[in-house]
Amino acid sequence: MSTLFIFVLLIALMLTGMPISIALGLTVLTFMFFLTHVPIESVALKLFTGIENFEIMAIPFFILAGNFLTHGGVARRMINFATSMVGHWYGGLGLAGVVACALFAAISGSSPATVIAIGSILMPAMVAQGFPKQFGAGVITTSGALGILIPPSIVMVIYSVATGGSTALGPNGERVLSASVGQLFIAGVVPGIMLATLLGVTTFYRAWKNGYPRLARASWPARFKAFRESVWGLLLVVIVLGGIYTGMFTPTEAAAMSAVYAFIIAVFVYKDMSLKDVPRVLLGSASMSAMILYIITNAVLFSFLMTSEQIPQQMTSWIIDHGVNWVTFLIFVNILLLVAGNVMEASSIVLITAPLLFPIAVKLGIHPVHLGILMVVNMEVGMCHPPVGLNLYVASNIAKMGITELTIAVWPWLMTMLIFLGIVTFVPEISLWLPRLLHVVR
Repeated sequence: MSTLFIFVLLIALMLTGMPISIALGLTVLTFMFFLTHVPIESVALKLFTGIENFEIMAIPFFILAGNFLTHGGVARRMINFATSMVGHWYGGLGLAGVVACALFAAISGSSPATVIAIGSILMPAMVAQGFPKQFGAGVITTSGALGILIPPSIVMVIYSVATGGSTALGPNGERVLSASVGQLFIAGVVPGIMLATLLGVTTFYRAWKNGYPRLARASWPARFKAFRESVWGLLLVVIVLGGIYTGMFTPTEAAAMSAVYAFIIAVFVYKDMSLKDVPRVLLGSASMSAMILYIITNAVLFSFLMTSEQIPQQMTSWIIDHGVNWVTFLIFVNILLLVAGNVMEASSIVLITAPLLFPIAVKLGIHPVHLGILMVVNMEVGMCHPPVGLNLYVASNIAKMGITELTIAVWPWLMTMLIFLGIVTFVPEISLWLPRLLHVVR
């Protein structure tokens, strides 16, 4: 009954149009005032201790780095490099968009930032070259979702924070720790490359089928020139991921390094941003960070309420007693997350569901890293379909298209993402092969 009351109240508050973060906080306070004996003073304590997490600091730094890169001309140079490499294939600029989104995703950590940075440059160019607007919008909207799968990823950080410090009992009663940010970043490399490849194949096929234009083959000197111009941005991938994997610094320190590096190359190397533009970028980054951190704070309270009422443990016992296996559970998780993606944005979904799903998954023998990648891929799909798909709204503003028209435009690539989701769900080694190869996980 406690579980039912909590979720009914939360859904009811959300249906009023109330922001999810406030709905979470009000649900916790209402339950604690009327239905539990937990001291209300513990709420204030949990507000401080819950967000006092070193890994959370990575979020504002990655947001700041992404904003510097978006405004600093890095995206344009990556597009030029991608175009020189694949522009002569069918759907040349479309394929360049997929490659550029994958490259930008490896330095930004945000899907909307990837769509804005690549789409604002590439979509007008595709229309000018003779591509249908729907084709360009479909490519960029879905390829931009790579921003949260290819590391670094803000959603991976949020998943690690949501399950951080938690331990659960495995199938044989052994204690299993939650996934770290570093483990998730490594695990996202192979799925990210696979999804980028599948989106590229879909783009190529539709361009070949419809006879869309392609560019003249670039010479190797031209390709080298494009690479040389974009190398400062590409080096950020080496600095961040290389630094984490070699143990030079933690993911949070890597995020801080990426913010400083992005500032330097945007202002002093490429010089596409002046010092007078920096305060505007800082203010925008602070605003976005405050919004996400406020959601995290209230979600921490909600997780505290779940723990104090033993709700995850009760759900785990019920599922085990009814003989649910890992395959059935993962199908349920996918359905739950895809439905939630219709009404909530990615960070809120992960913060609410991860603490509930984590102990059940571990008890059924599902690796925490596999669960994390599975949730991230679900969030990618949610960003590309209505009614709250954030990538749709960003791309709609860039392409000047209605949401309904854009939804129809993205469906071939969205179907590709759903097929990939099924593969990732039932082939755990896609997520776990590289971390095991590098001895990061067992």
